[in-house]
Amino acid sequence: MTSPQRRDRRFFASDNAAGVHPTLLEAIHRANTGHALAYGHDEWTAAATARIREMFKTDAEVLFVFGGTGANVVGLRTTVDSYQSVLCPESSHLWRDECAAPERFLGCKIVPIPTADGKLRPDDVSPHLPAEEDIHHAQPGAISVSQSTEWGAVYQPDELRALASVAHRHGMWLHVDGARLANAAVALDVSLGTFGPELGIDVMTLGGTKLGMLAGEAVVIFNDALKQRAGYFQKQGTQLISKMRFVAAQFEALLTGDMWRTLASQANQMAELLGAELDSIEGVTLARTIRTNMVYARFPPNALASIQEAGGPFHCPTPDPNVGRLVTAWDTQPSDVATFVAVVKEFVGRPRG
Repeated sequence: MTSPQRRDRRFFASDNAAGVHPTLLEAIHRANTGHALAYGHDEWTAAATARIREMFKTDAEVLFVFGGTGANVVGLRTTVDSYQSVLCPESSHLWRDECAAPERFLGCKIVPIPTADGKLRPDDVSPHLPAEEDIHHAQPGAISVSQSTEWGAVYQPDELRALASVAHRHGMWLHVDGARLANAAVALDVSLGTFGPELGIDVMTLGGTKLGMLAGEAVVIFNDALKQRAGYFQKQGTQLISKMRFVAAQFEALLTGDMWRTLASQANQMAELLGAELDSIEGVTLARTIRTNMVYARFPPNALASIQEAGGPFHCPTPDPNVGRLVTAWDTQPSDVATFVAVVKEFVGRPRG
């Protein structure tokens, strides 16, 4: 990723690169009037919490935090002790992209499991479940998965239910990193509320930052047994926001009506368009099926640096250094796709066929 970051264009490095949606900025502005009690004792936090509880049809504990790593740490801290382990896909953000924060703050062992598409299945988990407790080995305490995965794959509801069944049968919890939960819901044509206690999910992240918020995620704890100490872990983990009303106000706006669906749909549709355009170019191949807002494409080695320089930055996070990950966002437009595709054609070659 070598291209300088210019303010006059949108590129595909990450949905984190997008700006804040005007409606969400307006929500911050509306909340920025007078004084309000700090640390979540305000009307905006109460309203956003009520909306999330209504969406999931349960009296969940809702903790608003700064970002995704903090959300994973706080959520998982409710599920494991220091002598336990968390089982997760090898490709997960938890394992690859959080600078050992989970190990540092949870004090437990993270066990990465290789998968073909970033999705854990019961058969993947089974070899890591001991036949009996052994004081000499870290005992699995939780399974953590991402919806959607870091490869852009999506769990069907029944797949999450099956993982929850395995977890609960072995005295474990199921944690879901939902940083891109809205994109997965759109791909499956279901509501956000689908991913809740009815699937056996115990604790999850409800993503906001990648969906157009300035900053903020929500840790949603469904299981009553995990709620009691959660607030203490939030504070100890430096994730208790003093001016919480500004994060909560954004969530309330995002979850009002179909705004979350509109924004995630735009991102997913632009990924489909980008993938189709790239796949039509001879010399470029799609490395993974497109389900959400991520496109994995393989470029010719001699063209990759030039494409990144002229077309905008993007990451190459897979073992294959020629596979780029292109992420569309809520504000990606067909013109952005067309501009990038024109650059690729300039350095790669003619249309396929």
